[in-house]
Amino acid sequence: MLIVGLTGGIASGKSTVAREFQTLGVPVIDADVVSRELMTAGSPLLQQVLTRFETPVRERYGASLRSADGTLDRKLLRRLIFEDARERDALEEMTHPAIRERMRSLSSQMGGAYQIHVIPLLVENQAASRVDRVLVVDCPQALQLQRLQVRDGADEAQARALLAAQASRAARLAHADDVITNDADAAALAPQVQALHRKYLTLAAPRTAR
Repeated sequence: MLIVGLTGGIASGKSTVAREFQTLGVPVIDADVVSRELMTAGSPLLQQVLTRFETPVRERYGASLRSADGTLDRKLLRRLIFEDARERDALEEMTHPAIRERMRSLSSQMGGAYQIHVIPLLVENQAASRVDRVLVVDCPQALQLQRLQVRDGADEAQARALLAAQASRAARLAHADDVITNDADAAALAPQVQALHRKYLTLAAPRTAR
């Protein structure tokens, strides 16, 4: 099966592009969605994360990492790991093996001529070898900053810090086999996705014929 790894910087529009592929009937597996499923209230992985990161979060921000309903305060955890590379490495070492295994399991169940795997940190984690093609959703950094401030209520300094913690735009594009440009309104995405859909079906055809 042809596996396309969809990636892009924060607020580049990865989720919107993934939904466009889904409307065409393409199986989509999103690493962030899998992560949320694995860390539902009471899950073993959530307990491990809370045990490991509750203290540094309290010490740094004076707040609990556990929300009132027992779920994870993802915004607070994201803020911690973007500000501290060592904490980010610790979280990834704890969670990524479980996420990868769950994605492999879902992939084998879902089938399809090809699949889209949304992997936000594909470049940062050198995961290109786990997919057949890398699709980058690209937009100018100024637009990312604007979207982050609107979407997350971040100020400019916080938004710039989030961008700085990720791979650069140039680094992502250097890994790209295909690029979707998301610098206009959402309507501009559909034709790009449809063109790639036709391309991927063609690329997948020899595999499905075996």
